[in-house]
Amino acid sequence: MLNIRPALASDLGLIRSLIEDLAEYEQLRDHCFATDEALREALFSGTPAAECLIAEWSGQPAGFALFFHNFSTFVSRRGLYLEDLFVRPEFRKHGIGRAVLKHLARLAISRGCARFEWSVLDWNEPAIQFYKALGAKPMSEWTVFRVDGSALTDLAAP
Repeated sequence: MLNIRPALASDLGLIRSLIEDLAEYEQLRDHCFATDEALREALFSGTPAAECLIAEWSGQPAGFALFFHNFSTFVSRRGLYLEDLFVRPEFRKHGIGRAVLKHLARLAISRGCARFEWSVLDWNEPAIQFYKALGAKPMSEWTVFRVDGSALTDLAAP
């Protein structure tokens, strides 16, 4: 019933649609500007910035995971960072999210990664409880900082 596979360039419209569904769920639709062209460059160019998995349930696209490698200076090994995991509401409660995380954990181990990390919105209590049930621990001593838009341009100015 469940099939987890690497995304193909022919999946670009599906990936964008899943990203839009995720943005809607996270109440961030007005921040979502993904295009097929930008995704093609990011995922399927000569030097991809990220990778994507598609989860299918009985042949239907049920969700996706988008991930990339980061690096830990302290252990001098790369890690696997899950940028986004989303399962469409009608496919939830079938173990798809758990299966995708297990798939990514196996991938991280096979690639010699020291860790597997992701972020979750602080209001997303169902996701937080789900991740804790899998053995994930919140890194409460860390605060994420971001510079984007004009603040990024200003910071980069000479």
